[in-house]
Amino acid sequence: MNKINYQKQTDTIIDGIVKSGEAPKLLLHSCCAPCSSYTLEYLSQYFDITVFYFNPNISPKSEFDKRLAEQKRLIEQLPSKNSIKLVAGNYDYNEFLTVAKGYEDAPEGGERCFRCYRMRLEKTAALAKEKGFDYFCTTLSISPLKNSQKINEIGILTAERYGVKWLPSDFKKREGYKRSIELSRQYNLYRQNFCGCVYSKKESEKENINE
Repeated sequence: MNKINYQKQTDTIIDGIVKSGEAPKLLLHSCCAPCSSYTLEYLSQYFDITVFYFNPNISPKSEFDKRLAEQKRLIEQLPSKNSIKLVAGNYDYNEFLTVAKGYEDAPEGGERCFRCYRMRLEKTAALAKEKGFDYFCTTLSISPLKNSQKINEIGILTAERYGVKWLPSDFKKREGYKRSIELSRQYNLYRQNFCGCVYSKKESEKENINE
């Protein structure tokens, strides 16, 4: 199966935006400040963005709060052509435990992760529909460890279900991930080597032991 170049699809949408002279409203799900850094730098040239920090997969609550504080700080400090706002979703770790149930032993990057993507994208799409956003999207595709094909597949299906447009993306393209590392250093952003859930943390600790 050939992989779809979602960056090219993003380019086509942005070309239309540039021609229109309007800045559509985008609800951007963000997992953390480092992953959102390049994404915001890039997309805020064309969209009026509201960042939706919704990540009940992160534990403990102190980790969730620390990442949220860094997300807020980055938005306050990052220059942007169009406005960037922040909305923080509710934290209920049981939401994540429910979608992960039965998949606790699934490999990192597998079905448990796909279910977690879907949980967060469905919440984002529902809010985008409720508040009248033109598009919704997520920063998740910037990570080389995340399956961008699956993220977009879930995003497209979710968009159809909720009746709001999905912004296709693969933010690691064009050295987006590299730029996110540079911006993380520039703004001294707090970052971790795991996505936030207890399972990814165990996996990263196991890898560190084996090194």
